[in-house]
Amino acid sequence: MGKIFSKCSIMKKMAPVLMASVLLLPLTARAEIKAGSVEVTPYAGYNFFEKRQNLENQPIVGGRLGYNITNWLGIEGNWNFIKSYVDDKSTRPTMQGQFSAPTDSVFITHYNLDLLYHFFPESRINPYITAGYGIVHYTPKINNKNLSVLDFGVGAKFWVADNIALRADIRDNMIFDEHIHDVATTLGVVFAFGGKSAAPAPVEPPPAPAPVPKAVEPPPAPPATPTAALSIDPATVTKGQSAIITWKSQNASGCEIQPAIGSVPPEGVRTITPVSSTTYNLACSGAGGSATSTVLVTVVLPPPPVPAPLPPAAAAAAKRFCSKPAVLAINFDTDKSDIKPEYHDELKTVGDFLMYFPNAKGEISGHTDSVGSNAYNEKLSDRRAESVGSYIRTTFGVKPGRITTKGYGETKPVASNKTKAGKAKNRRIEANFTCD
Repeated sequence: MGKIFSKCSIMKKMAPVLMASVLLLPLTARAEIKAGSVEVTPYAGYNFFEKRQNLENQPIVGGRLGYNITNWLGIEGNWNFIKSYVDDKSTRPTMQGQFSAPTDSVFITHYNLDLLYHFFPESRINPYITAGYGIVHYTPKINNKNLSVLDFGVGAKFWVADNIALRADIRDNMIFDEHIHDVATTLGVVFAFGGKSAAPAPVEPPPAPAPVPKAVEPPPAPPATPTAALSIDPATVTKGQSAIITWKSQNASGCEIQPAIGSVPPEGVRTITPVSSTTYNLACSGAGGSATSTVLVTVVLPPPPVPAPLPPAAAAAAKRFCSKPAVLAINFDTDKSDIKPEYHDELKTVGDFLMYFPNAKGEISGHTDSVGSNAYNEKLSDRRAESVGSYIRTTFGVKPGRITTKGYGETKPVASNKTKAGKAKNRRIEANFTCD
């Protein structure tokens, strides 16, 4: 392990010298990714561990050996090394239990095989995307095994010479076994060997000079082409109102506006009163051809009269009963469905509502608490709902089709059946009407 740290230290010391040497190289006229070339890339950077690993973010060093299958697609092997430390000060659960032995220092080595896809391979700057698979080795080991890793990321190569480039890279190293994501950012130098440049595009020979045309007499000028312009104001009118249609043409011997207008002079103005939306067409013709122009006048119906506001009583009825459940203040004796006289006024509010809104219709529904069997409660609620519905139809002359009844028993509570007050709320009659 001491040898590894020695090599890492040397690479860290050499990286600034190597980068400075590269920047001093002269730029060439052409730099690119070459098919069949081999690339060697030493690099250094910084690794960011996912927080739940409780490892300190640390520098990373490594190298890549790649082969460009084409100038677009390449494959490369990747090795890198990190020395980190367990963050014992973290409040998160420690990773110590996952290592094969207690430790303060953790040595991490990645081995990956990646594919690269280059964008703009014939340019000086080559952005790329990369993805690959490999293993990561922790010392001490995590759970006594090496871990599988899938890496993917983006980067770019900047060619400073025909076979030397700067390379920046950022990628996500996803460790399958532990569901961990680490992010590595690196900067390296690419040394390219061999390969073939893309063939330059063939140079087209200059076109042969055109023969000098013989002087000929110019043909007589053709007749001028007619023009046609049609407009209307306003473009939208209320039915029964009029609009002004205006037209103008040049170089025309005759014009016509349809529908319903017919032949017209080359320019003019006319008032029209269409009964429906109409498209008017101006057609003009002359020795030089013809021309057309169209306009659309839209006819709309007058707005409907504003309905008179509802009387206070009708407005109150609509607020209570329209399009929402309304609980009727009616109580029944035990196991009874007879309506007591003291509830007639309450039912009159429903009858008045149906008179105010002759198109309203809906359902009277009965509900019980949970005392008794389901079958008993359903039948009892059905009898009570029908008793209320029958009373409203008979007393207020409501057509049978406007009111339906149904008993739901204990299936739709609005409060808990564990308390006396809740049971009282669940024993109810509801009116559900729409007011279309």
